Amino acid sequence: MIYLPDTLIDQLLLDDIQYGDLTTRALGLHSQLGVMTFASKQGGCVSGIHIAKRMLEKLGITCECSAQDGQIVEPQHVLIRATGPIEALHQGWKAVQNVLEWCGGVSHYTHQMVSVLHQYQPNAQLACTRKTVPNTKPLALTAILAGGAIIHRTGSAESILLFTNHRQCLEKPDDWNTHVQMLRQNAPEKLIIVEADDYQQAIFAIEAQADIVQLDKLPIEQIRQLQTLVQQQNRPCQLSIAGGINLKTIDEFAQIGVPLLVTSAPYYAAPRDIKVKIFKQ
Repeated sequence: MIYLPDTLIDQLLLDDIQYGDLTTRALGLHSQLGVMTFASKQGGCVSGIHIAKRMLEKLGITCECSAQDGQIVEPQHVLIRATGPIEALHQGWKAVQNVLEWCGGVSHYTHQMVSVLHQYQPNAQLACTRKTVPNTKPLALTAILAGGAIIHRTGSAESILLFTNHRQCLEKPDDWNTHVQMLRQNAPEKLIIVEADDYQQAIFAIEAQADIVQLDKLPIEQIRQLQTLVQQQNRPCQLSIAGGINLKTIDEFAQIGVPLLVTSAPYYAAPRDIKVKIFKQ
């Protein structure tokens, strides 16, 4: 579970309702009790439900959830039934709907990609990068985990990933062996991951005994050749594939046999429609 502090829950609400709901007040509905339901119009892999519940409870609303993050639901399935003052229901309406729609889009897209990958490689992993839409990271990571992916890295401090931009700042950019040895010495608890921008860089990284060589936008035929090379030489190195992996292309990448695919695509998925109804209790 991704922990979201109360300050973030408050901010998600304050983005829309800081000064209440003028229409509800003007209609004199603020003191009446009502019911609000959130239903998934399209169905699929849902997420954001725990976050939505916390948001509603912050407004003094009682919630009954009939689904949980990562569950596959049928179209029109009611995810949350909320009861409370009509003014509070209207305050929570759009802010919660936005969270459920956006998170649901990410989790469903992730689920679709993972399902395709597992058709060819049941034990393979889809890893989502740190390149989230700005200010959405807690929601995004919650959603991709619900969809069945893993977290590639949440930030630059938690893992070693040697990029070309790192090497170009060193005195000897092409001394791959020294780079890998330095990283292994100074970060002994971490795997050494090296990104290769082309076939020759991948060979250098493999020969330098990187733990994982991340192949960025390499042609599929070259990926197959490198996979064969690692297997034939019985190298301890693992390969991963990054760049251009999305729902349209994952079928082709999944068939290669590399068991770790790295992507940012789910973060930009279209939201999934959530139908909200509010009525008197």
